[in-house]
Amino acid sequence: MGLPSLNIIFKQLGKTAIARGTKGTVALLLKDTVPATNPIIMNSSDDIPTTLSAANKEQLELTFLGYVNPPKQVIAYVVAADATDYAAAQNYLETIMWDYFAFPDIADAEVAAFATWAKGLRTNKNKEVKAVLPNSAGDSETIINYVNVLNKTDAATYTTKQYCARIAGLLAGTPFTMSATYAPLYELLDCDHLIKTDADTAIDAGKLILINDGRKVKIGRAVNSLVTTTADKGAKFKKIKLVDIMDLIKGDIRKTAEDNYIGKVQNDYDHKILLISAISDYFDSLELSGLLAKGQSKVYIDIPSQTAYLKSIGYKTTDGKTVDQMTENEIKEADTDDKVFIGASIKMIDSMEDISFAVGI
Repeated sequence: MGLPSLNIIFKQLGKTAIARGTKGTVALLLKDTVPATNPIIMNSSDDIPTTLSAANKEQLELTFLGYVNPPKQVIAYVVAADATDYAAAQNYLETIMWDYFAFPDIADAEVAAFATWAKGLRTNKNKEVKAVLPNSAGDSETIINYVNVLNKTDAATYTTKQYCARIAGLLAGTPFTMSATYAPLYELLDCDHLIKTDADTAIDAGKLILINDGRKVKIGRAVNSLVTTTADKGAKFKKIKLVDIMDLIKGDIRKTAEDNYIGKVQNDYDHKILLISAISDYFDSLELSGLLAKGQSKVYIDIPSQTAYLKSIGYKTTDGKTVDQMTENEIKEADTDDKVFIGASIKMIDSMEDISFAVGI
């Protein structure tokens, strides 16, 4: 009797996707005097502790600037000022939910290790997270490679690493329906000056840059560090907006299935179809929310994967048919023990970024 509620949960997740996506969570690693309560969880800039150093309070203020919205939450894990071992912080961050990570005091020699850690969370730990790191050619959708050298406000000039928290907060505050491309950073008076060809080259190399258009400073194009594409991971994976939508979908489906399906529902064909129906309803809601293209979402039993599994266990039907002799429908309805093989295809909706405008006179 659990599946009808699963349908309702999936539908509700689809309907609330935009509302949930308007604000994300930023995880910061700070060097300071370690507080009695660690980490520090803040829901607005009003929650910033006065006991932190002036530099760290400034970092938190920058993070909360956000974009369309401020981040929903900022979680700051504090380590000692002379710390070089971050295992405890990393282990803690592995156990909680967050979207973007930054480490304002990261040493140049530590960037590669943190990139490896963040990528490992995605590939090995099923955590859909992103890290904003300075000058990190991570070649991954997990790593936002922020490279701007000059980040000048009226009151201060920040280094690349000192401005990563600001970028993390901006990305966390960008709704799913928007891209951070051309997002203005109104507090900045100036940034690196790149001619168009140099800016294009940097973006193609997976670098997140700022540009000064003569009126304001803004993000050039909201890309991550992914450069090397494959048949399974194409150019769409370079877009921060689209990866955020992918992460939303993967996280929603996995968490809902874990909470309401795995271990709770028998694994027969009828219940697989009900799960497929529930996920289809979720995609329909995302289509109505404007995140997916209408009428182009499909969910189905993954026949090739299910066939391979049945062959691996030497499956035969009750009348003695081998897998090679079975019809497609028989393969769909076959007993797959505790394994579920489901596939889907969707089309995500991107934001306007490149506009050609021809005027006839």
